[in-house]
Amino acid sequence: MTHLVVVGASLAGLRAVEAARRIGHEGPVTLVGAEEHLPYDRPPLSKAYLDRSAEPPESVIFRTEEHLRGELGVELRLGSPATRLDTASRTIRLGDGATLPYDALVIATGGAPRTLPGSEGLAGVHTLRTLDDALAVREALDAGARTVVVGGGFIGSEVASAARKRDLPATILEALPVPLVRSVGEATGHACARLHDAHGTDLRCGVTVESLESADGRVTGVRLAGGTTVPADLVVVGIGVTPCTGWLRGSGVPLHERDGGVVTDATLKALDGVYAAGDVVHFPNPLFDGELMRLEHWTTAAEQGALAAKNALDPGNATELATVPYFWSDLYESRIQFVGVPRGDEIRAVSEELGEDRFLALYRRGDRVVGVIGIDRQRQIMKFRRLIQQRASWAEALEFAGVPQPTQARR
Repeated sequence: MTHLVVVGASLAGLRAVEAARRIGHEGPVTLVGAEEHLPYDRPPLSKAYLDRSAEPPESVIFRTEEHLRGELGVELRLGSPATRLDTASRTIRLGDGATLPYDALVIATGGAPRTLPGSEGLAGVHTLRTLDDALAVREALDAGARTVVVGGGFIGSEVASAARKRDLPATILEALPVPLVRSVGEATGHACARLHDAHGTDLRCGVTVESLESADGRVTGVRLAGGTTVPADLVVVGIGVTPCTGWLRGSGVPLHERDGGVVTDATLKALDGVYAAGDVVHFPNPLFDGELMRLEHWTTAAEQGALAAKNALDPGNATELATVPYFWSDLYESRIQFVGVPRGDEIRAVSEELGEDRFLALYRRGDRVVGVIGIDRQRQIMKFRRLIQQRASWAEALEFAGVPQPTQARR
């Protein structure tokens, strides 16, 4: 019987094994994870879990071991990362030296956070990717740490928000002109910058981090180009992730030349019998004219994990993933939501045209709406997602947003 092996025990990996059983696969299923922890939910780690009133670590665990082993019949190989893939023999070498055979493979190994030179082994300096990372950051916040975040993306912004909620000093250091440029574009990044300003976060854009300063093995500050030092007890580095694909080198699995992510077709297939899902995969999205995307989003990871398993087990009936990306972030008392893609010919802040306080901007590509960002627009944003899924025109999106449309002159 077909043996499905899923490498990567996070959201995409969990959804893969669940989907396999849901579609009726009765063969063996093995889930391999580098961490000792059972699959857990990552978004809360930088959001609610950093609050004083956060629930204990067990609250982010998706499924119990009894559910995975008993109800789903999954063999768990946790705490032993994959170290090598041999596609000729269809085997995987694990960190404990074991060799694991497979018939169908889903790669869902995610990404590893980038770090700063000189930060290794320095107390008080953290990335925020794992449950253990979140425990360390929360402990520092509980102790009243002066917080400096390197990188103005969503992870860093959420850490700064958590610090300010505790009335702790927080500074964000961003190399680009405004925060969140890569996620939402420069024009709408200004709206996010205003949130930081309104809540007392010291946002410094266009700065370059030169080094970390320390005493007795603990960080004391961040030195910027030009000589300025920002004092810090806690430094959180949020400068992106690199796909965890080192174990795939030499396997024949196609890797992206820029970041080493797995390159697949629209069905998430990399090679015969090998599929990929989650933060690790670049795939051509048919909904956006085959644009190659690597998406670090919760919803996409869930969709990809389920589809990759289904297609791996039934490649003759494989289906393509045509999806509208969606992500959200909780900053201070506001929720930022984005659907679609931030790259277009025009970005239009329609809320400003309508004189509304809650921010809303639309992204146009040609005559089509391809993206929407909203701040505290929870009731609208998913409706915009459906419009993008339906390939709605720019005029239709503006009309839905409430922007008056010029009437056509009669001939």
